[in-house]
Amino acid sequence: MKLFGSSGIRGRFGDLITPEFACRVGQSVGAKYDRVVVGWDTRTTSPLLAGAVLSGLASAGCNACSAGMVSTPTLANAARDFKAGIMITASHNPPADNGVKLWNPDGSSFGMGQMEETERFLLGEKPALAKWDRIGRLESVDNAVESHILRISKEIGQLKAKVVVDCGNGAGTTITPALLRRLGCDVTVINEQPDGSFPGRGSEPTEENTKPLAKLVAEHGAVIGLAHDGDGDRVVAVDEKGNFAGGDALLPLLCKLEGRSKVVVPVNASMAVERAVGNVQVIRCRVGDVYVSEKIKETGADFGGEPSGTWVFPKVSYCPDGIYAAARLVQIASERPLSERIAEIPKFFTVRKRLDMPPGMREKAMSHVSTALRSLNPKETSDLDGIRAVFDDGWILFRPSGTEPKLKIVAEAESRESADRLLQTALKIGKEALQ
Repeated sequence: MKLFGSSGIRGRFGDLITPEFACRVGQSVGAKYDRVVVGWDTRTTSPLLAGAVLSGLASAGCNACSAGMVSTPTLANAARDFKAGIMITASHNPPADNGVKLWNPDGSSFGMGQMEETERFLLGEKPALAKWDRIGRLESVDNAVESHILRISKEIGQLKAKVVVDCGNGAGTTITPALLRRLGCDVTVINEQPDGSFPGRGSEPTEENTKPLAKLVAEHGAVIGLAHDGDGDRVVAVDEKGNFAGGDALLPLLCKLEGRSKVVVPVNASMAVERAVGNVQVIRCRVGDVYVSEKIKETGADFGGEPSGTWVFPKVSYCPDGIYAAARLVQIASERPLSERIAEIPKFFTVRKRLDMPPGMREKAMSHVSTALRSLNPKETSDLDGIRAVFDDGWILFRPSGTEPKLKIVAEAESRESADRLLQTALKIGKEALQ
């Protein structure tokens, strides 16, 4: 596909992502679905693009409903009462980027067939406008956040815990602190002011960016710290000792706690998942929440997630719900210290790097990578998503990003030395491939 990546369509505002493009997205979706809800994150350009999407929907004869500034999982939850949902967001991308995510009523992202159909419409001829007496209505929904809070509250129940939340100036500001307080938590919040420039720590909750959160968790004696990305579909944690618990630690833990028969993880997930879940079947898929959700639906899995911090609980929604995940993690940490739980997860060392990949380099670069990896005589290789090579002491994955012009490299092994050695080998191959 030319427009859709691993999680919607994203790009720099003013390049691919323009008001005209957003209007076309609305027309594309509105031509097929007659009632659609639209939400947006805190980015400076999001209200403008949302207005264009709403206009496009109405011009196609679709009744368009505005949910306002909400998190992505809140918008996906609201889509249950509509034929589809459109979220204006670039998730964890830089502030100058923006994009769209498209949702079905069950909380799943548009599947491959739907994305291909939407692309054909977006890249084809300009759609015909509805006649003047068939223009869709513009409406609003005022209870999207409250509806999401109530749904999560019914699943989680009451909690009594001291928690620190880093909203990252993103859309999680609209719901997570209120939800946790409703559940009975003592909540301290940082970076709570919605701000599309993400001045507090950037839009991505990395270990480096969450150091102030870790300090506050230790100072306040909290059971856990939580950090969202820009649109609230991701969440990572800090344990009660102030140690960062990112996706590599939380994914095997959540698979262990949520999995009964099957769990779904992407090809870039740690081998610790298989070690942690015992007899539960681990199903691998392409990287991207849309592929995790599709595979969960296809196989009837109990849970799915990614090392990026996206967690899919199908009993609640097929949307990666960082808001529900935040409440669930508080529940888990309240029952037993998070540090103890994570200490029981088999330890592997995972290292990641991103290399800039100029436009048009993808095919040539991956061909070079494939040839170079074969020369290293790996035990096995996989091209399910990118190229993954397994060796005696670990594995390497090369994968073009689905959301940024980057070549992503992951290496994992049982020791830090082996992981670093595999990464250096991979970086040499990657840099040569991009020359």
